[in-house]
Amino acid sequence: MESKKEKTVEEEEVPVSPIGQYFNSSVLSVCILGVLESDIPIDDSPTLTLLKNLFLPINPRFSSIMVTDDKGVKRWKKVDVKLQDHVNVPVFPDGLSLESYDEYTQDYLSKIAMDPLSQNRPLWELHLIKYPTSNAAGTIVFKLHHALGDGFSLMGALFSCLQRTDEPSLPLTFPSSRPESRLVSDNKNIFKVMPRMFSTVFNSALDFGWSLIKGYLVEDDQTSIRSGDIGVEFWPITISTVTFSLHQIKQIKAKLGVVRLPEHGLQ
Repeated sequence: MESKKEKTVEEEEVPVSPIGQYFNSSVLSVCILGVLESDIPIDDSPTLTLLKNLFLPINPRFSSIMVTDDKGVKRWKKVDVKLQDHVNVPVFPDGLSLESYDEYTQDYLSKIAMDPLSQNRPLWELHLIKYPTSNAAGTIVFKLHHALGDGFSLMGALFSCLQRTDEPSLPLTFPSSRPESRLVSDNKNIFKVMPRMFSTVFNSALDFGWSLIKGYLVEDDQTSIRSGDIGVEFWPITISTVTFSLHQIKQIKAKLGVVRLPEHGLQ
């Protein structure tokens, strides 16, 4: 009986990774904002049901809080989620122009980006902005703590909640940057795969080494983006959005000499 109880505790409380502890400490708290724009007005009536049936089962961290045990080790503890506490629907003035709602939306994003998440409930929030902007009829904002995962994994989690409009039973897909036939033939040709693999390993090692050097020995130059002022991380922030076409991104890639584009975010 005692061993069964210990096994249950171990299943419910999993140690937090070092990266997760780093992103959620007394001196640092990092969150990710995932913004989804809708072509149709947002109906919030099925929100709680969708969160319970689609969102929470994706990752056990979405229904867990971070606790510290007797030995000082941080662990994920499974809890009952009160979904209504995680859903926020802001109220803006009615009858404004699209440009005005653009400003209200950006100001709202800036505000929630700086607000700390409660440590007494799972580290995520959902914000439903039911006002039209220049780009959408409504905006859905997920605020997810970085301790839950990195940007790519959280983006994949959000995409897994979506369905195709033409065929909801099929998984969501995105256009590939290369024809499928070419991808298959490349994978079968070891002489093409191996150089690409070595290039990836070499660039990863180079980036890691350069990051260590910049972290301990070299300081970034002061620019219009990086002021170098002390305490700048505590200044108020403003979130702005800009849209680039794929052609413009390729131009930026060529100008900066980037090896490859982040395909997970583009495809």
